[in-house]
Amino acid sequence: MKQRNNILIIIIGCLFFGAVAGWVIRGGGEEHPAEEHTHLDEDGVEYTCSMHPQIRQNEPGQCPLCGMALTPVSSKKSGESSPYVLEITPEAVALSNVQTTRVKSGSGSGKLTLTGKIQANEQRIKSLTANYAGRVDQLFINFTGQEVQKGQKLATLYSPELVNAQKELLETAKIKDRQPALYEATKEKLRLWRISDKQIAAIESSGQVNTQFDVFADVAGVVITRNIAVGDFVSRGSALFEVVDLSNVWVMLDAYESDLGAISKGDDLSFQVSAYPGRDFKAKVTYIDPVLNPDTRTVGIRAEAVNRNFELKPEMFVSANISTSQAGQSGLMIPKTAILWTGPRSVVYVQKGNLEAPAFEMREIEIGGRVGEDYLILSGLEEGEEVVSNGVFAIDAAAQLSGNYSMMTRPEVKTLETPEAFRQQLTAFVQSYLPIKEALVKTDVKATQSTINPAKSSLSKVDMKLLESKAHDIWMDLLRPIQNSLDKIAQTNDVEEQRKHFETLSDNLIEAVEYFGVVENTVYRQYCPMAFKDQGAYWLSSEKEIRNPYFGDKMLTCGEVKETYQPGKRVTSESGNKPDIPVGHNH
Repeated sequence: MKQRNNILIIIIGCLFFGAVAGWVIRGGGEEHPAEEHTHLDEDGVEYTCSMHPQIRQNEPGQCPLCGMALTPVSSKKSGESSPYVLEITPEAVALSNVQTTRVKSGSGSGKLTLTGKIQANEQRIKSLTANYAGRVDQLFINFTGQEVQKGQKLATLYSPELVNAQKELLETAKIKDRQPALYEATKEKLRLWRISDKQIAAIESSGQVNTQFDVFADVAGVVITRNIAVGDFVSRGSALFEVVDLSNVWVMLDAYESDLGAISKGDDLSFQVSAYPGRDFKAKVTYIDPVLNPDTRTVGIRAEAVNRNFELKPEMFVSANISTSQAGQSGLMIPKTAILWTGPRSVVYVQKGNLEAPAFEMREIEIGGRVGEDYLILSGLEEGEEVVSNGVFAIDAAAQLSGNYSMMTRPEVKTLETPEAFRQQLTAFVQSYLPIKEALVKTDVKATQSTINPAKSSLSKVDMKLLESKAHDIWMDLLRPIQNSLDKIAQTNDVEEQRKHFETLSDNLIEAVEYFGVVENTVYRQYCPMAFKDQGAYWLSSEKEIRNPYFGDKMLTCGEVKETYQPGKRVTSESGNKPDIPVGHNH
């Protein structure tokens, strides 16, 4: 009996401890060990390395693999996300020092800032040479940097050759009546050694041979090289000194490849040196190096400046502002710091969010010439938009790490390279399409029918022969349904039937605009989700304002702008897609 009780106690004990162990394994109710989860901070900011994207942590710091500062990215996503739009937190914006600049229209200042230094004008450097061989007995210029005047005594030489030439002069002077040619030859020999007629006459009149002759400066300037010392023996033609005239100096500047289009010979510039703060010196561009430096990717720009009072010293650093030859150009402009360079079609980030929910859209733009520190924008931006002008690389890196489109991972382009003449003809047809849309907005059958013939006439002027291969095939596939839709709209007296054919016309024309582009005027692709019993339908408009051609006055403002087609702006495969289920609309 006692043994049976002991067995029962053991069984009950095992069941109790088993229950306790199971409770612990299941996590003790609602509590979980903190180490089982990695939580982001409350703001949803995550930090990663642009070189090692596998590194992720919830606080700023350095990459444990390469030591680079970690880049803030956001883990928050709104209900509607786009691979073009990067959503980050205000804290990430502040850490990346993101600043924006408004796109504005205006004329460029024509100013370009370059750096460089002062150099001696090589055209004003001259060597003072020995006219005859001899020994340096005296030296009157003892150090480099010493100023000399024209005619100033530089040195005294003893020349055995000159001594012998003087003796020949004195001997031939005695027989000059009988041997005048010999006498003149001896004098000419001395003249070739730069002995003046006055010195020759003095030798003859004194009858004495001079053992020393002085060397004089034939130019004024500053000695930059002294090649002799007292006691040196120099040969004829040896360079004794190098002298430079610093009354005119060169301003040597470095210009990047992107700056060259804005610089021409003859451009005026002003420059400053730190020695004279607040003072501007003037110069003019006289030379542009024809060869690019492969190491620095820069081109040398040379300007000449008058150096009054010798204030400008060679090797001084300068900061120059060039009045470029492109001054006065006008158009939309943004600072060069906003552009991520990928060729003529480059990338910018446009601000889309607000201070509480920052968001930035990657936008491809077509850039024109440089005007000062700005660039002309040919397409891709509109006046008043805000572009990131500081911190743009941090935004692009965050976009790439978040899996969005970026400078390095851009979407496939749908728009084809098309002749300008064809795009002009297509744009003209788009303009003739717009009255059809406006007539349907008014729900006017007769007015709609009256717009068809002008549209057909415009369509007939679109020359398919301007297109080749793939572009030609695409246009032919779109042309047939466009023509059929126009015919059926003209033939029916039922406005709802007209609207059905108008949808086919619109869809094919939208495809044509996306493939070939438009010129001059911006066009908007708009969408009504409630058209045709909530199946939805698209149309084109020249205005952002919604005027619904599928409902007219019944629901005039039902719809939204889904895409903006700007002149010269290419459409990508992603942006060209027309979703089956749109998100949100206006009434």
